[in-house]
Amino acid sequence: MFPAIFPAAQRRWRLAVAFLLTAPFASALPAAAQGSFSGVYNVSLIGLSLGTATVSGKVSGNDYRIEAYANLTGLASAVSGAKGSAVSSGAIQNGQLAPSAYATSSSNSKETRTVRIGMAAGTVKAVDIQPPFDEQAGRVPLTDAHRRNILDPLSALIMTVKPGDASNGAAVCRRSIPVFDGYTRFNVDLGYVGTRQVAAQGYNGPVIVCNARYKPIAGHRPNRKATQFMIDNKDMEVWLAPLGDGRAMVPYRIAVRTMVGMTVIEARRFQVGGDTPASAAQR
Repeated sequence: MFPAIFPAAQRRWRLAVAFLLTAPFASALPAAAQGSFSGVYNVSLIGLSLGTATVSGKVSGNDYRIEAYANLTGLASAVSGAKGSAVSSGAIQNGQLAPSAYATSSSNSKETRTVRIGMAAGTVKAVDIQPPFDEQAGRVPLTDAHRRNILDPLSALIMTVKPGDASNGAAVCRRSIPVFDGYTRFNVDLGYVGTRQVAAQGYNGPVIVCNARYKPIAGHRPNRKATQFMIDNKDMEVWLAPLGDGRAMVPYRIAVRTMVGMTVIEARRFQVGGDTPASAAQR
């Protein structure tokens, strides 16, 4: 979801937020699925506000599009002046998400970086990162196999379920999600925790709570403290709300312990279903 649009200046907690916010929400979509969602989320670290993020998306027939925007304020803004945006689009083929294009731009007080990924049916065809990241020793090499059968970070925002399974927490959470963000490849393994009732502007109803575990595949540095912290991290979960006809789920709340404390991203305004366009989320 939001990780790829948070600038690299937030390095001490970026890995944790990146993994959890981009990964836990994707699978196959029924070809006839219809629905939209838009959310405005508060972002906090150890109870202190870091700013807001918005995400909105729409599934229409055999196509989907997702947009996201993040703006760090307060202390985070004073440190880095951080903000970013991202967009992803693709088709639904044989009941599967088939992302075709992903782009994100993030900036802080020192630089602006863009990442673009061109795909065909879940296979990466081209990646452009400007300015490129510095080459660092010790990274696990990315191979062609790591660029196949993947989802980009925003396509991973929509998790689908079989008809009637939206209230079946075990069925919703029991999965492993493959994500490629342009320079790293990782999986997120989900497990069922329970069901809650939530209330926010635009939505009052149940959410499925899943825990999450991070599994790096390639592009990471195994000996880095942040990487090992995330591998061992058991204090992460995501709450999912049903979208439209109940055959897809989208994130309502994400909580993940980082090396500097608990980060929480939670909706304060949340709308699912109907014909809300992707641009409807208010920044």
